[in-house]
Amino acid sequence: MHNDQSIENSDSVQTLILNSEQGTQLLAKQLAALPLTGSVWLAGDLGAGKTTLTRYWLHALGHTGAVKSPTYTLVEPYSIEQSNGTTKPVYHADLYRLQDPEELSFIGFDEYLDEPEALVIIEWASRADGYLPMPTLFIDITQVENDDKGNEARQVHLRVSKAGQAQGLDLSKFNI
Repeated sequence: MHNDQSIENSDSVQTLILNSEQGTQLLAKQLAALPLTGSVWLAGDLGAGKTTLTRYWLHALGHTGAVKSPTYTLVEPYSIEQSNGTTKPVYHADLYRLQDPEELSFIGFDEYLDEPEALVIIEWASRADGYLPMPTLFIDITQVENDDKGNEARQVHLRVSKAGQAQGLDLSKFNI
């Protein structure tokens, strides 16, 4: 039994409270079950849990190796074998150290976004929001106190963009 809970629920918007790491793992499994392509923007303060969520998400997608933080490399690529025999390209980007959005063109970032069936998970996308196309899904993670003992929880707000709605993404069944 989990103490995690849903605050808001619709097919395109979902707000959840995660009181444990198990809640983060369950959210990652549900994200992995979505037929997501395009980019997902992860927002939240330092230490909010963006990289942790991404690590669980990559494992839920089928990645079996280590998941490195792309803080210094900007992008970590993954080719994840799917149960149907195809390979899912997933790119985990962290733009926290990005000085100028034009740097993305120098490293060929557009190629990741243009790759068919690719999922590009971007932390700190706000550092390049004028450069990047709108994402399929927005995820905002906020640290909150969940009890009078000061234990921390995470409030996760998910919002499907118009592009995601066109893909038929549905968050209404998310349940932590």
